[in-house]
Amino acid sequence: MYSVRIAVEPERYEDLIADVWEAGTLGVIDGDGFVEAFFADAESAHQFGRPQRAADVDWVRATQAAWPPILAGNKFFIVAPWRTEPTPPGRLRLEINPGLQCGTGQHPCTQLCLEAMEQVIRPGDAVLDVGSGSGILSIAAKLLGAGRVIACDIDPDAAKVAPFFVGSADAVRSGAFDVVVANISEAVMGEMRAELERVASKRILSGFQDERAEWACVIC
Repeated sequence: MYSVRIAVEPERYEDLIADVWEAGTLGVIDGDGFVEAFFADAESAHQFGRPQRAADVDWVRATQAAWPPILAGNKFFIVAPWRTEPTPPGRLRLEINPGLQCGTGQHPCTQLCLEAMEQVIRPGDAVLDVGSGSGILSIAAKLLGAGRVIACDIDPDAAKVAPFFVGSADAVRSGAFDVVVANISEAVMGEMRAELERVASKRILSGFQDERAEWACVIC
């Protein structure tokens, strides 16, 4: 077995996690500014850096322990499917597999979106999740009582946890939704702004930093 230590900036964390799982990692350990990923062979590990031989580890147990539950906003309890902790009173259990697509719930932008969704989404609302990734925000919308949730992503391998199509907001008719939520990069957000405004009267936008270089989310 081989390990490789990969330096990672916060904004790249979830993309990296998705990449190492797709490459067949046996497990990952989070560090301060880095991820240590383990592979069965040196060739797979070499995709991400210089591999080192590693001692045998119970990776099922180690990986499961690396994803403790997270409290997000006032309502959500984010857990991996294998966690058995009871849901705290007053919380909604949001299960997400951290080894699938971008969107584990650990990134500040995802948590900010969840907080904003608590404020904006009302029972029965129609919600569009643009750039859905793992589908965590689509799942959250359903838990909040949205009547119709549609997810879309330009990646055909995105988790299809809601009615899903490959594409983006430009494929949606004007005013088709009450709320659109998009947690994507600042550059893409700028290009899509007019389309996001067109498809829904309320928008939750994140994936960018404010003037203080802190992760931000806006409701507009």
